[in-house]
Amino acid sequence: MDDWSGISAVDLGKTASAADVIYGALRDAIIRGQLPEGETLRQDNIAQMFNVSRIPVREALKKLESQGLATSVRYKGVVVASMSVSEISEIFEFRALVEPRVIELAVPNLSQASLEKAQGYCDAFSAETRPERWGDINRQFHAALYADADRPYYLSVVNATSDRVERYIRAQLDLTHGKQRARVEHQAIMDACLRRDARAAADLTREHIVNAGKSLVAFLREKA
Repeated sequence: MDDWSGISAVDLGKTASAADVIYGALRDAIIRGQLPEGETLRQDNIAQMFNVSRIPVREALKKLESQGLATSVRYKGVVVASMSVSEISEIFEFRALVEPRVIELAVPNLSQASLEKAQGYCDAFSAETRPERWGDINRQFHAALYADADRPYYLSVVNATSDRVERYIRAQLDLTHGKQRARVEHQAIMDACLRRDARAAADLTREHIVNAGKSLVAFLREKA
């Protein structure tokens, strides 16, 4: 029998593939607005940047397309997807249906650790002065309160939906003075969770999402 003892093996099942790494990097750049709408995602350039062949790049781009973050355009290739105001409005309508239910399910199961984590993000959002950080902390706050819902499919849909509008939410928080209202609404949701009032937490979450959606749509229409 051959001696394999000298080989240091890596569990590839527990490591991210090249396509996943590329997808994650491009996804983050898109939702943070670093790659603008209509920007062409050139396979050769991306492959060179990550020092890989075009095969994992194509896989990553297909996944971005499946998530609605990129789209194929004739003569241009794959580009960062744009969204119409009506599409954004519809997504906020959907969020206002799903996320209140998620937090309503989560509240009875919220651990002390989850509550402390969410309050930490709530406080950090209030204290943060750098607009480029508001979007990340805002999302972390909501995720901390949803995590104990024990609804993995719901959460996967919430995450995918949030990805679609994240770059617009960041702009809304920064350019419409939305941070101050979000800060107050976050704390109200947090207080309801601390009281274990699932119904109030759901109602406040719905109101929070509706308000953000209306503010964002009004901003985009005015900008147009």
